[in-house]
Amino acid sequence: MAILQRKERVSDEIPTASMADIAFLLLVFFLTTTVFNEEKGLPIVLPEEAETQEVSAKNIIFFLVRPDGAVTVKRGESQEEQVIPYDQVEVLLRQELAQNPNLIAAIKTDPAAAYRHMINVLDEVKMAGAERISLQMLEE
Repeated sequence: MAILQRKERVSDEIPTASMADIAFLLLVFFLTTTVFNEEKGLPIVLPEEAETQEVSAKNIIFFLVRPDGAVTVKRGESQEEQVIPYDQVEVLLRQELAQNPNLIAAIKTDPAAAYRHMINVLDEVKMAGAERISLQMLEE
């Protein structure tokens, strides 16, 4: 007569000995296959060397960007200021450039102003056809 052998019971526990290996393999896989987006900035070409040039005040028009998005326009030596919404900058600058093609558009932004306000003004200045642009932070 044949003796029946009892089978050993299968363990109820999940083997955790290779869990760390699997976790590290997954980590390495995801780190090597992930594609990171490159940060994109403003497409502005800056000069390689800083040059200081004297510019006549009559050849500068200032656009002071306020924290609320409004723009204060100041022409060269004149103390007269004009407050306009940003979407009127293009029309005003086109008129000024027609009178003086050597005009430099100086955009001064208040430190408390949102970044989008400065970008809106910069876009309007570029649409007006200005090629000479200065970007600055407004000093107190």
